[in-house]
Amino acid sequence: MLLAPSDPKILARRDSIVAALKKIVPDGVVEASSDLAAYESDALPSYRQKPLAAVLPRDADQVARIIRFANEAGVPIVPRGAGTSLSGGALPRGDGILMGFGRMSRILEIDYENRCVTLQPGVTNAAITRAVEGEGFYYAPDPSSQIACTIGGNIAENSGGLHCLKYGLTTNNLLGVKFVLPDGQMITLGGKAPGAGGLDLLGLITGSEGLLGVVVEATVRILRKAPVTRTMLASFDSVPDAGACVAAIIGDGIVPAAMEFMDRATIGAVESFNAPGYPDAEAILIIDADGVEADVADAMARIAIHVKACRGELREATETLARAKMWAGRKAAFAAMGKLAPDMICMDGTIPRHALPRVLEGIADLSKKHGLGCCNVFHAGDGNLHPLINFDAMKDGELAVAEEFGADILRLCVAVGGVLTGEHGVGIEKRDLMTEMFSTADLDQQHRVKCAFDSGGLFNPGKVFPTLSACIESGHMHVHGAKLPHPDLPRF
Repeated sequence: MLLAPSDPKILARRDSIVAALKKIVPDGVVEASSDLAAYESDALPSYRQKPLAAVLPRDADQVARIIRFANEAGVPIVPRGAGTSLSGGALPRGDGILMGFGRMSRILEIDYENRCVTLQPGVTNAAITRAVEGEGFYYAPDPSSQIACTIGGNIAENSGGLHCLKYGLTTNNLLGVKFVLPDGQMITLGGKAPGAGGLDLLGLITGSEGLLGVVVEATVRILRKAPVTRTMLASFDSVPDAGACVAAIIGDGIVPAAMEFMDRATIGAVESFNAPGYPDAEAILIIDADGVEADVADAMARIAIHVKACRGELREATETLARAKMWAGRKAAFAAMGKLAPDMICMDGTIPRHALPRVLEGIADLSKKHGLGCCNVFHAGDGNLHPLINFDAMKDGELAVAEEFGADILRLCVAVGGVLTGEHGVGIEKRDLMTEMFSTADLDQQHRVKCAFDSGGLFNPGKVFPTLSACIESGHMHVHGAKLPHPDLPRF
């Protein structure tokens, strides 16, 4: 994995850059090398690099002033939420400012009448639901990292979660934002009313991975809790049978609130980790059905027919504690990988549901080819795969093998008509695979959008795009993030 080298001219100005940041945020600049170690990576820890400095603003005005200074001084900026990104999207630059939003963590308004919440970007995902559940509401997107990940990061990556099948990703639950452009101007997109006219700029910045600017305030939709929720677990003696069952359920027009897949290796690791009581099987599906009683009963009866037709067995968690225990196992799947190997890479690709059996068999073949274990756990209903590649970074060459294994999985996803990412983003992890999915013309158009917002190329440079040729050739982009002779990115 490669990253542009630090600009020595910027490094030479470090003291003056830090001094300028302290004038804007007197109590929120991190400059000591030992303190900066806390910011040197996100949740893709194989790649690490300390920033020039980190700054922790308290409000939108400070954010705008920091960005305005960086733009005038020609210093790159990397936005960071909670650092839970799995694609290296929040990896700092050695010649850049890392801007963290942990102190902007206030819920500004709860509006039950309009069913929305307005909040700062550092509010955690789970905190939104905690704030409104007493009135029977909740926030639908629920990534596995929801107790830590922030709404600003969720918007940057267009995060999903276990229940995104029925209730959508972040983009489907975001009503409006206040957004600081790379020149320091603050704009408002959307609001409390859905369906604003004109260009869908709100949709554009959702999932833009910090390349176009920074969200300093967001308004999100909250939903009434369904009157009835029932949870069932289907077990299968073969992975292809489980994949076929997923396709059959969705093909029948049933839309469960959630439908999660785990294979035998994952089941074993999770049982060892927090003992949710899963059956001995080659694969399981955990399925939520919610709504009014009649609709839920109908969905469960139809799901039972498909499970039986695919040679599976079905059981229901009839008590609240049993439901919570069943889902706790799924949410602990990533952490449970520590039972199998010292290190893990979590991949993220999305495929057409009908291709599930073929792709799962292909992943098994790739596991044998590369000689590394791989556990499959994913959002089965919408085809968002999360293969977990287990390896030992202390063994010479294993990280490189794991990376190539992951790249082969993503190439397979694209080959069957899928895409490189479902919710983790491109970052640096998938950056050099973008040409597997997009033509030069495709990428040039994406570059031009980047240029329209960030003509200086200072916002999260080096991420997402293998090159920035279109911007450079048109004379709109500086060299930050351009394709230059790159050294290897520091990693462990």
